[in-house]
Amino acid sequence: MSIKPDHWIRKMAQEHGMIEPFVDGQVRNGVISYGVSSYGYDIRVADEFKIFTNVFSAIVDPKAFDPQSMVDFRGDICVIPPNSFVLAKTVEYFRIPRNVLTICVGKSTYARCGLIVNVTPFEPEWEGFVTLEISNTTPLPARIYANEGIAQVLFFEADEVCDISYADKKGKYQHQQTIELPKL
Repeated sequence: MSIKPDHWIRKMAQEHGMIEPFVDGQVRNGVISYGVSSYGYDIRVADEFKIFTNVFSAIVDPKAFDPQSMVDFRGDICVIPPNSFVLAKTVEYFRIPRNVLTICVGKSTYARCGLIVNVTPFEPEWEGFVTLEISNTTPLPARIYANEGIAQVLFFEADEVCDISYADKKGKYQHQQTIELPKL
């Protein structure tokens, strides 16, 4: 298994629709960078967010998630309350090949501000917009800028193709179009 370089990412995006829309190169001027880099792709956060709230005193339960524990927000700047959390989605839509697994890590610009981006791996043959989990670990409100970079996706190509892909097992987050809440 090896990490894939920029020219492989570019070819897979342009010829196989692996990333749409695809930005060939790094956009950096006055924004938190996004686009293809040496060994990854810097994804953007869209302008749709779900912000945790304690208004209804809901309990966070992954087996019975209460949508009232979040409020919907749409805008160019999302303010995450202190020591809180938001869900968001990517601008980009992904189609992962059967012999590829991705790992996604947060960008240093946000990490140095105490904002942690957690994204689970994109499994072989998973497809959809990515739901992003963003934590504000600081005691201060923090800003997230829509349509700018948020995290970097690293692509690993396997030496052999898996027996059962995410599509084969009919994964519960396949083809997601919006921010998906936990499903059991």
